[in-house]
Amino acid sequence: MALTRRPECGDGRVPPARAEPMARAVFAALGGVVEIGAVRATATWLLSDVSVGAFLEPRQDDLRRLLEGVRVVGRFPGEVMAVAVELGYFADHEVPAASLLLWSEGIAGVPDPVERLEEPELVRRMCRIGADLQLTRLLQALVTAALAAGTEPGEGAAGIAEVLRAACGLAEPGRARNTPVDIHRIWRVARLPAILHPASDAPDWGKAGYRAYDAELERLL
Repeated sequence: MALTRRPECGDGRVPPARAEPMARAVFAALGGVVEIGAVRATATWLLSDVSVGAFLEPRQDDLRRLLEGVRVVGRFPGEVMAVAVELGYFADHEVPAASLLLWSEGIAGVPDPVERLEEPELVRRMCRIGADLQLTRLLQALVTAALAAGTEPGEGAAGIAEVLRAACGLAEPGRARNTPVDIHRIWRVARLPAILHPASDAPDWGKAGYRAYDAELERLL
C-alpha cells in the first residue's frame, strides 16, 4: 500500500474508514511475524510442536508496547486498533503449513504431494523467506500509515524503528538473522523504486515523505 492522499487537517487522525485498511496491513504483517516466530521457537520445525499461545505468553509486555507503538505512529483510534484483536493473530491458534506458504508467497514452491509442505526443511525455508517478506511489508505499512496521519519523519521514524526492532525480535527469537538495518535496506530496494520513479502516480508530497522517512530511518538504525 502506497500513499495517495494528503493527511486530513486538524488533529492528524485519519478517518477510521481510511485508517482501517492501513491498520490491517500492519496487523497482517505482524500476524505473519508472530506465526513465524512461534514456529522458529520450537527449534524442531515441526508444526505439531507450535503453540502461538505459549510463544506469546512471556512476551505479552513486549507485544503491548509494540501495538502501542503502532497506535502512536499511525495515530489510529481505538476502534481501529480493536481490529488487531478481531483478526486473532495474537491469540492462541494453530499454524498450518498453508499459512507459512501464504507468508512466504509460495517462493519456496509447492511440493507434490502437497503434504510435504510440513517437512521441517521446507518449513524452515518458508519461515526464512516469510520473515523477510513480512518484516518488509510491516515497514512499508508503518511508513505509509505515519505519512497518512501527517506524522513528520523526525517524530515518526523513532517510533517505527522501535516497532521494527520489536518485530525482528518476535520473528527470530534468540537469533539475529533479520536486523532492523537489514529490513530497512530490503524495504528501500524492494519498495521505494516503484514509488519514487518519475512515472509513479504517487504525489510529489508523498514521494518527499517516503524519501524523508528513508533518510531518517537510515540515520536511526
